[in-house]
Amino acid sequence: MPELLTTEEAATYLRLSERKLYELVANGAVPCTKITGKWLFPKAALDRWLAAGLAAPAALAPPPPILGGSHDPLLEWALRESGSELATLPEGSEAGLTRLARGEVSMAAIHLHRLDGDDDAANLDAVASAPGLYDAVVIAFARREQGLLVAPGNPLGIGDVAGIAARRARLTLRPQGAGAQLLLLALMARAGIPLNALTTVKPVCPTGPDVAQAVRAGRADCGIATRSVAQAAGLGFVPLTVERFDLALRQRDYFRPGPQALFAYLRTAAFGERAAEFGGYDVSETGKVRLVN
Repeated sequence: MPELLTTEEAATYLRLSERKLYELVANGAVPCTKITGKWLFPKAALDRWLAAGLAAPAALAPPPPILGGSHDPLLEWALRESGSELATLPEGSEAGLTRLARGEVSMAAIHLHRLDGDDDAANLDAVASAPGLYDAVVIAFARREQGLLVAPGNPLGIGDVAGIAARRARLTLRPQGAGAQLLLLALMARAGIPLNALTTVKPVCPTGPDVAQAVRAGRADCGIATRSVAQAAGLGFVPLTVERFDLALRQRDYFRPGPQALFAYLRTAAFGERAAEFGGYDVSETGKVRLVN
């Protein structure tokens, strides 16, 4: 089936009459585009539209006041200080988006990375193409430094991911689908290093503070986390990238009390001062709407 469907093809695909399809078009209820006077229907958009109707009909109750996805120290502090009353469920970026699509969380904190290196739009592309998130919005939280946490003074002299393999350093991993793990895989792919070339330790570390604890306890020589985590733990830090850390939620949930309390607090001077204190954050675009799906 072609990617762009005619009215007849779209009606057949949706199992509707052409008259009913025209009614949906007239009401703006179905994704379509008009080219030289002819209606065309992107099949991928129709698929997302159908999936969204199943996953999150308007009649469903509001999602629980939980922020899923990735963990971040500054975000955790802001949630508490803002009085948002949002709980956290840090399982990783991809898990957060899955829960958001299912209506199991109100927001998802994400920092995704791709093998092709085009990371600036990775969060937006993931939300825009996710089944069930046709009505999502992405809000910028911060740009933050991600790198390798190492012992104070970096005794092994690790400078990048290639250095992990060269020095046979013990690396602690993050969960599958976590942004830090996606970053590791992307950097290794660009460097031409297979994962089995690294010496890894178990169990995996769900969050950055867990990585810090593994390094401080001597169970691992290094692991990926943010500069703020390294600074709080008194560990060395080898910068690898500056990434976008965003918040995804449904447009209808944006105006609920919890998210509004958080977003209002992100505009305060106190938030900017604490970001500078934590270290490794650029909050110049905080609160900016990056995507309306």
